[in-house]
Amino acid sequence: MAGPKGRRPRAIPERTCVACRESAGKRTLIRIVRTPEGRVEVDESGKAKGRGAYLHANRSCWEKGLKGGSMGYALRTSLAPEDLEALTGFGLGLPAEGID
Repeated sequence: MAGPKGRRPRAIPERTCVACRESAGKRTLIRIVRTPEGRVEVDESGKAKGRGAYLHANRSCWEKGLKGGSMGYALRTSLAPEDLEALTGFGLGLPAEGID
């Protein structure tokens, strides 16, 4: 529906969490990126070059995404042990449940 001056409201980009498969606003999820060099890392800016996948900012989705293999599948790569260790360390700093 058109706004007061005939403009449509801005669309909010949505992404899907690879662990729980729920859609949410892009800014509420954490992006993991496979860089062109092949490294897998957390993309805090959300703009890094490479193939991305998204997880909710809670420990349960983080653990499920890393253990189940859905993260590697979404990034089209296998997670190296050092990448997995770094991502697990980042996930430990997240709250146990999401903040709604």
